[in-house]
Amino acid sequence: MRFVLTRDRDEFAKHARGFLEARIERNVLATVLADVLESVHPPHQCWFAYGLDTNGRTDFAALRTPPWSMLASEIEPPDARRLIECWLDHDPGLPGVSGPSASAHAIAGAWSQTTGRTSRCRMREALQVLEEVRGPSRPASGKLRVAGADERELLASWMGEFGREAGVVGADQAERMVDARLGQRRLFVWDDGGPVSMLGVSSPVAGAVRIGPVYTPPDRRRRGYATSAVAAASRQALERSASRCLLYTDLANPTSNKIYAEVGYRCVADWEDHAFEAAPPA
Repeated sequence: MRFVLTRDRDEFAKHARGFLEARIERNVLATVLADVLESVHPPHQCWFAYGLDTNGRTDFAALRTPPWSMLASEIEPPDARRLIECWLDHDPGLPGVSGPSASAHAIAGAWSQTTGRTSRCRMREALQVLEEVRGPSRPASGKLRVAGADERELLASWMGEFGREAGVVGADQAERMVDARLGQRRLFVWDDGGPVSMLGVSSPVAGAVRIGPVYTPPDRRRRGYATSAVAAASRQALERSASRCLLYTDLANPTSNKIYAEVGYRCVADWEDHAFEAAPPA
């Protein structure tokens, strides 16, 4: 496979958009690309890579919107080594990789072999897909609504807490993330006498809408807010434009896997996030 690394979002979209939209496992990359094309992420800071097979067809795609890690599609270990060698020539501070489990393993292993440093799997997740909403069996009191600009400060604090709990690189970008979603009207709250839970929804890509992040403050948990919010957002997406919805759940959190299964989500693939050890000071 021949790899092309570029900062040109339009070049990347030309080669990779159709490839990314072809499989649900690539939806995260596809939705992030859509945000880059809308300048949600500063395009001059982003890195993109696509891989071409011997016939010149795109057979791999990856992107990074700093400070976040690389997002990658499926790749075989020999190709992962060549990808990393190419990538580090341009972006030596790569902090990690997220992708389908086998791909994340392959890229993290290639990074360790190339740099001599270690990586660790920070999170294992299940990709869950829903085509029809069931329940929930015990709906929470309240309703889902679009978040308001006057709730920005609260939502930014929740987004920061979500990032810290999930160990997400770039959690310090909470305000930027909230501003972008508020501007797109893609940030929602479950309102029960005031906001009690937060939920994000992506733009539809190839008929699929991604739900997340989903966050409920600790003192409001175990009341069914997140379950009802996900069910309502999923139902709304299916009624408007989507043929299916997807979300990611932490495999170490059996509660989230159980509650989303209750409303109709089913696991179709595994996903992993690997963090790379920082280089020692010079």
